[in-house]
Formats: sequence, C-alpha cells, structure tokens
Amino acid sequence: MDPTGGCPHAANAALLTRGAVAPVVLPGEVPAMAVLGHEALREFLGHPDVAKGAEHFAALREGLIPDGWPLKTFAIVRGMTTADGADHRRLRSLVSKVFTARRVEALRPGIERLTEELLDGLADAAGTDTGRGGAVDLRARFALPLPMSVISELLGVDAEFRDRLHVLSTQLVSTDIGPEEAMAANREMVAVLGAVVASRRARPGDDLTSALIAVRAEDSTAADHGADTDADTDAGASAGTPTSGDRSVGADRSNGSDRSDGSDRLSESELIGTLLLMIVAGHETTLNLITNAVRALCAHRDQLELLLEGRADWADAVEETLRWDSPVSYFPFRYPTRDLTVDGTLIPRGTPVLAGYSAAGRDPSAHGPDAGRFDLARRPSSAMTRHLSLGHGVHYCLGAPLAKMETTIALRQLFTRFPGLKVAVTEEELPRQRSFVGNGVRELPVVLG
Repeated sequence: MDPTGGCPHAANAALLTRGAVAPVVLPGEVPAMAVLGHEALREFLGHPDVAKGAEHFAALREGLIPDGWPLKTFAIVRGMTTADGADHRRLRSLVSKVFTARRVEALRPGIERLTEELLDGLADAAGTDTGRGGAVDLRARFALPLPMSVISELLGVDAEFRDRLHVLSTQLVSTDIGPEEAMAANREMVAVLGAVVASRRARPGDDLTSALIAVRAEDSTAADHGADTDADTDAGASAGTPTSGDRSVGADRSNGSDRSDGSDRLSESELIGTLLLMIVAGHETTLNLITNAVRALCAHRDQLELLLEGRADWADAVEETLRWDSPVSYFPFRYPTRDLTVDGTLIPRGTPVLAGYSAAGRDPSAHGPDAGRFDLARRPSSAMTRHLSLGHGVHYCLGAPLAKMETTIALRQLFTRFPGLKVAVTEEELPRQRSFVGNGVRELPVVLG
C-alpha cells in the first residue's frame, strides 16, 4: 500500500483484475491482506470467524508492531470498532441512543440553518453573494465545518477544542506519518479529549459525552461499594488516567480482556476511545463524502442538471458517490480467527485485513461493466449488490443516516444557491489526503459561478 495515498481507482482496477483478495504490505513492511471484490468483501465483513479485537492481531501479539506505527491506533483504540461479541453490543448500545431515527431527524432544521450560514460565509469569502469573486476553498469553509459542528454538538465538544481535534484526527488517519509525530499526535489527542471530558464533568449537558460520563460515574460508585471491578480499570493505565507515563490511546489494552457481563459499565479508556472514534468517523467520513460528491457533480454536469431540474433526487447523488468514490478507501482492521479462504485465497489466522471499500464500489462483477461511470439512475440489482462503503453486518456505520442526511442537505442547498459552481483547478491539481485509509482531497478551490 502506498502510504502517501493518492487517488485509489487506477490501482484498485489493476488489483481487481488479479482477484478479489490481494496480499499487501503496510507501512513498516507489515504483511497484510486486502479484500476488494464486492462479493468477497460482503462475505468477509459478515463472517462469524472474523474479529475486530486487537488480541487477534498476530504480529501485535508477538511484539512485532512498534510504538509509533502509523496504523497502531486503529488496532488498539478501545471502542466499538475494535470490540467483538458482548463488548461490542454493550459499547454500541451506549452510543446508539443518540442515533435513533427520531433523534437524527430532529437535527434536520439545525443542520439546514447551519448549512445556510456556512453558504453565506462562503459567498462572503468569494467576494459577493452571487459568487463573482475569486476561488474559495469549499473544503475548509463548508465541507469541514458542517460535520465537525454537528458531531461536536452531539458530543458536547466546546468550540475551543474543535480545530485542534480536526488537525489531530487528520494526523491519526495519515499513513505516511513518522513514528515520533504519530506518538505525539496520539498523546495530544488523549489530552484534548481528557479536557473535553473534564469540561463536561464540570458542566454536564444534554450530549453524548455527559451521558457516557454518567454511566462511568455509576460504575465508579458501584466499585466504591464493593461491586465487581475489572482489570482494565484496576490496572491504572487507562488512556484517560495513565499511571506509567503512557498517555496513548488503548494503553490499557491488556491482552484484549474486557467486560463481557452485558452491563452498561464503561471503563475510562473506553470513554476516551469512544469519543476519539466518534470525532474521527463523525466528521472525516462526511467531510470526504461532501467533497467527493461536489467533485463528481462538477465533473458530470449532465447528472447535476438532473438534480437541478428535479429529475433525480439529491439522496441518489449521495448513494452514487458512496459507491463510485467512497469516502473511506481501505479501512483497518479485521482478523480471521482461523485460517480462512475467501474467494479462493487463503488468509492466515491473525492476519490484519483491510476492507477495500473504494475498490468494491467499482467492482464490475457487482456493479456491471460500466461500474466506473457516475450515474444517478443506477440502482443495485439486489440487496447483495448494494454498495458497502459504510460497512456491512454488526459493524455497519452507526452514524450512516446522519452522514447521509448532512450530505444530502449540503448538496441540495449548495447547488440550489450556486448552480454554476465549478472546481477551480483540474482533478490532477487537487492535493490528495496522505493516507490510503481516507479517500479525499486536502483542498477544494471552487468558483461559485
């Protein structure tokens, strides 16, 4: 895998011609596999002998993964994306209450108002409300602040922390980052999230962080009265309250042990890990989805015209962008808990495996010979061929409805107000994210038209 990232589609197409599963080499010469064919990926994501917990990562368990490895946080962070079974159900249930259909829909008016405010600022930055000024960075002024503000409000993250959390999120998903920089970003992320938690402890609100703190406080009270405790809070080296100088995410992960009693108890490291995952996934994915959709529509004006004339739905543009240019390219990690054969290829037990969402979205065997064409009229032939860009199975993205709603609102209001919007440079001139995990650009200069 190229740690500097770049547009994945040419490389994906070449890999797909060789098969649906491919051996890859991660930074640091760590051997891995990537599942990139649609059918193979769907099977793999839902397979009962595939796990997410870091205790199944053979090289990590054997001490072969050094501190500062750029992908280590993806493996060891404590949260629902690295949990299995009862632990996963427990952690997911704590967060899912925020993402019910009713609560997500209730956010719509506020998101619409925020979108309009951001578009006002975009017009001002361009020099005029009709867009006759110069180019303006749509990513920095619109696609980033929209999802960052929404997830921050849900989590109760004060405005003073948001810019730094985005910078640190970008560093944590970078795959070409050096070990010292990676460890420093990890430590600072824990410190900033610790400050967020302290702020909410001092001033609880109607937000997810306050709710999770309340669960944590109930757990601590029970422990003070002689209730059962577990190793990861006794150890005293949790990500939020280290005692041995290790202020890194997942520092208390001791051989993967965790609660399995089905209760709602929450360790300090799980609290910090959950916030980290929610911040990163809650804005980076939607940020890329918005910028990828804008680029796709600007490059396919015939499809944009269908939307502006009411002959296609804005939600269709979101779904087709998810398939055609997934906001996540290769997501780490899953591990077979036994030697597993997928589409004729053996994946040895304990191998780290990447989910190749960007490749699966253009797999001709699932999406037809024109899989590389952006087409709003495209419909999956069955549920089996629906895109996998937001996951599949028990780890399907919990925030998918919110991400889709945010992007639908963003696109509709953006292009309704600025139907002549154009990208100001060629696709080749756009600076790409320096990561093979995220799939997006670092800037998106546009002329509002």
